[in-house]
Amino acid sequence: MILRDYRKEDSPIIATWLRTEEELYKWSADRFNKYPLEENDIEYNYAPQISAGRFFPLTAEDEEGNVIGHFIIRYPREDDDSSVRFGFVILAPEHRGKGFGKEMLFLGIKYVKETLGAKRIDLGVFENNESAKHCYEAVGFKEYNKRDCKLPIGDWKCIDMEMFINE
Repeated sequence: MILRDYRKEDSPIIATWLRTEEELYKWSADRFNKYPLEENDIEYNYAPQISAGRFFPLTAEDEEGNVIGHFIIRYPREDDDSSVRFGFVILAPEHRGKGFGKEMLFLGIKYVKETLGAKRIDLGVFENNESAKHCYEAVGFKEYNKRDCKLPIGDWKCIDMEMFINE
């Protein structure tokens, strides 16, 4: 697996991985609020954020060059380069539960360490997304907060997780 910069051509591929409204909200919280996503919705959401220079969408490809995963890294605060946040973490449905998520996250952690230089990574995962939470724990994320999130499809508990990067 390799990580590369997201391309607008990835948008329609990623959108097909969101097979239900529940999957959409587990993936994006309240950032899209429409189901199903149209093929360019992800691109339209990302474009202004990419141009700001503190938002880094990445795509995972297998050995044959097939798009199999995706996530973003962003700086949550304008005045702080020491901490980044992972978001929109997703794998193609046929690749879930096979270790590809861990591999993709390890590559993302390496990217943060070598390219961005941040010392802390955090992310949020919904309590009802047990497989994702397990994956995050497997690569070293630890829970540090729980909060209530009101979404158009109901109230869910969000678990905030973090990891610190050692030199």
